[in-house]
Amino acid sequence: MRLLQITFQDGGLTGKLVCIIFNHMVKFNESARPMLEQAMDHTFAALADPTRRAILARMAQAGDDGVRVTELAEPFMDTMSLPAVSKHVRVLQRAGLLKQQRDGRVRRCTLDAEPLRQAAEWVAFYKQFWSDRLDALADYLEAKPKDKPDQPSTTKDKQ
Repeated sequence: MRLLQITFQDGGLTGKLVCIIFNHMVKFNESARPMLEQAMDHTFAALADPTRRAILARMAQAGDDGVRVTELAEPFMDTMSLPAVSKHVRVLQRAGLLKQQRDGRVRRCTLDAEPLRQAAEWVAFYKQFWSDRLDALADYLEAKPKDKPDQPSTTKDKQ
C-alpha cells in the first residue's frame, strides 16, 4: 500500500489530494484464502517456468526410485549452476510437486503428482464450462435467421 499526495493550485485555491494505492497482485492476505486455492496457486506458479517443467518430466521418467538432484541438473549445467537448479527444486518442493529424501549427502527427489491432478481437475472444469458455452453460442448462431441482402448497398445506390 502506498500513499500518494498531490498538491494543486488553481486560481488561488490550494488543496491536497490524497490517494491510497493498493496493489492487489503484490500483497494479499494468504491466510484468508482456502488452502486448496493457495496450493493451486503454488502449483501453477511452479509450472510456469520451463526449467521446472523439464525437471518434472525427468522425474516422471525416473519412476519411484527417485532422482538425485545432480542427475536432475545434468541437462541444465551448460546454462545454469547447481545452486540455481536447487532453487528450482525447492520451488517444486514448496508447491508439493516433489518430495526429497536425504541419504547421507545425497538428496533424492520423487514426483508427487497429486497437485497436478488437482490442477488438471480445475482446468477440466473450465474446459467443460467453455465447451458448453461455445456449443450454446453455435446453436444460437445456427438457429438465428440470416439476413442476406441481394446486393450490398453502396453510397451510389442511396443517391
